[in-house]
Amino acid sequence: MKTLLRTATIAAAIAALAACGGQTTKPTPPPAAGPKPVSTAQSATVVLASASGSLVSGKLSLRPMGDGVHLTGEIGGLAPNSTHAIHIHEKGDCSAADASSAGGHFNPAGQPHGQVDRGPHHAGDMDNLVANAEGVAQVNAHASGVTLGGGAPNDIAGRGVIVHASADDYKTQPTGNAGGRLACGVIKIGR
Repeated sequence: MKTLLRTATIAAAIAALAACGGQTTKPTPPPAAGPKPVSTAQSATVVLASASGSLVSGKLSLRPMGDGVHLTGEIGGLAPNSTHAIHIHEKGDCSAADASSAGGHFNPAGQPHGQVDRGPHHAGDMDNLVANAEGVAQVNAHASGVTLGGGAPNDIAGRGVIVHASADDYKTQPTGNAGGRLACGVIKIGR
């Protein structure tokens, strides 16, 4: 009787397997930490215009890279051999004379201000710029944990980029003691 029951069970299992096309299903493991946001735009630009009565201006190119977005370009009109903070701000509005209309640092995750790759930081925090003897800074900066396009909470398309009067100390909350706003521009996709 036990042999007959085992044979019937095996036959039922073979029939079920055949009905599924011979394929077995494996349980799908849950995602590790949720899906990673992906940038949808290939590139963007920022044209920086003077603010707060400065002569600072420039142009930046942005493209997705690694865990965020990389910014390259040139900014002129800075004091010779000076160091300046550069941040992505929450609003793409440079209409105020002092660029205060761009709001605070872009910070969708509610992190403390800090230095990129050195612990928690705002999504808009980047490393300082250094101007050469002619007052020109070659920009090679990375914004970590952001996307370019797609509308995710960490999307920087349409947001503002600010060049500040002072260096970022990477610790003073919430701005890094970066001082006034010397230039402002809006991140525009595909230009």
